[in-house]
Amino acid sequence: MRPRLGTRARATARAWAELLRLPALFTVPGDALTGAAAAGARPGPRTLLAIGSSVCLYEAGMALNDWADRAEDAVERPHRPLPSGRVRPASALLAAGLLTAAGLALAARAGRSALAVAVPLAATVWAYDLTLKHTPAGPAAMGAARGLDLLLGAAATTGGTRGALPSALVLGTHTFAVTTVSRGETRGGSHLAPLAALATTAALTWDLTRSRAGVHTPPATPADAARQGPATGPHVSAAGEGKPDGPHLTAARQGRTSVPGAGVARRGRTAASGKGVARRGRTAARGEGVAGKGAARGPDPSVALKGGPAAPHPGVARNGEPAGLAPAVARTGAVAGSGPVGVALRAWRPRPGRSPYPSAHDALRAALTVGYAATAARPLLHAALNPSPPLTQRAVGGGIRALIPLQAALTARAGAPAVAFLTAALAPAARTFARKVSVT
Repeated sequence: MRPRLGTRARATARAWAELLRLPALFTVPGDALTGAAAAGARPGPRTLLAIGSSVCLYEAGMALNDWADRAEDAVERPHRPLPSGRVRPASALLAAGLLTAAGLALAARAGRSALAVAVPLAATVWAYDLTLKHTPAGPAAMGAARGLDLLLGAAATTGGTRGALPSALVLGTHTFAVTTVSRGETRGGSHLAPLAALATTAALTWDLTRSRAGVHTPPATPADAARQGPATGPHVSAAGEGKPDGPHLTAARQGRTSVPGAGVARRGRTAASGKGVARRGRTAARGEGVAGKGAARGPDPSVALKGGPAAPHPGVARNGEPAGLAPAVARTGAVAGSGPVGVALRAWRPRPGRSPYPSAHDALRAALTVGYAATAARPLLHAALNPSPPLTQRAVGGGIRALIPLQAALTARAGAPAVAFLTAALAPAARTFARKVSVT
């Protein structure tokens, strides 16, 4: 009797796993994690609540989808849990309702902003399953649901969604393309839908390789700011009060900064590049800009500390002021240089809000982007060449699994490599479970 009861329990568990499409569940946590990263925050307790809410609403949509399609599945997919009798339709509908209520409750615990996103998300899920799925608005509704799920993570973590909108658009666009392809997974489709999805994948891949000028990175601490000084950009130096000047000009910090171009001497301590001008006998320029008292010139920027040697090549020192052949930087006298090199010494140090390892960060993002393109593009290409039901189903499954590296790439682009690694680690588990339970 016990083996028989155990076998029945395992069969019931498997039926519910098929109904809820458990392998696809691994694509859900990345939405909230990506939303938090895109909004410029680290995951926290509210992010976990958002993940729980997303999981519940996602599974509610799965149960409701099979309940709404039970008559259609009886003809086209009789092996599904409802038409095969392994799960009762009333149980599936009840599960959808309970999971929706649980998802909204968890979102409410995460805050009003999260609930304000979860309510339209739940409404979109129910509208898609009950009415929009077989209409031209179906793919757009599914894309909107995925985008809202990402915004739910941002709203729960930070209380706002504006910074996460570009990432939500990327995720929604991918989902729109995959949903369009899925319409032919039972009867076979045309070549157009997989080709369009393939073009979308290529466009999103290109977008992921672009750097974001407005990517948020954690703010610097006061100690970092004091240690590194005011941030400056190419051809621009910050003044003592932090007021930037125009390109190739410098707002002199107490009149002790010099740059190439249209240099202006202030308070008699700054000289312009080109034709050297010395005022009050403090500073002279020759060739490319020269620093003032205690200044040095050499082939690379260097530092002179109150008359200490600074130039990398020997020169003639007068009153403890070494001279070289190229622009130099004098810490206690003046700052001089040519082009982007002619900025303060702190300009080549890691600036507040920037990663000191941009190359490693870019490599991570590139690897995740390649993973996304490889996961989605290959089955789509096969479906475009032969849009039969089996190949179309594989293309849809590949598009669903590609959500994980896509989320990870977006997270890495937002400046959260650790969270990107965590998101990408869900991919092997999704692949393993997909061998046992179909994601479509």
